[in-house]
Amino acid sequence: MSWILLALAIVTEVMGTIALKTSDGFTNLGSSAMVITAYSASIVLLGLCLKGIDIGVAYAIWAGAGTALIAVAGLFLFNESMTPLKLVSITLIIVGVIGLNLANGSNAA
Repeated sequence: MSWILLALAIVTEVMGTIALKTSDGFTNLGSSAMVITAYSASIVLLGLCLKGIDIGVAYAIWAGAGTALIAVAGLFLFNESMTPLKLVSITLIIVGVIGLNLANGSNAA
């Protein structure tokens, strides 16, 4: 269940960040409300998942996966550029998240 909560924390964090981009400096009321709601939900979910996941692992996965997903969202939703260095960097984040999952799994046994 902790891993599901972490996944939901990541999704809500990404939703909040996308809303932050569309809030136009907090002048768009709907997007601004979504930022506050989504970030609040993300923090609560992150806190709940810590009952079953080490804080270092959970936070690194939350931050890393969120960063990678936002970079991809920026590419598709906001036509942001994708350079070879950005692509390699996103790949390294994903590899790091996988490595943390594998390391955490070996500690659970």
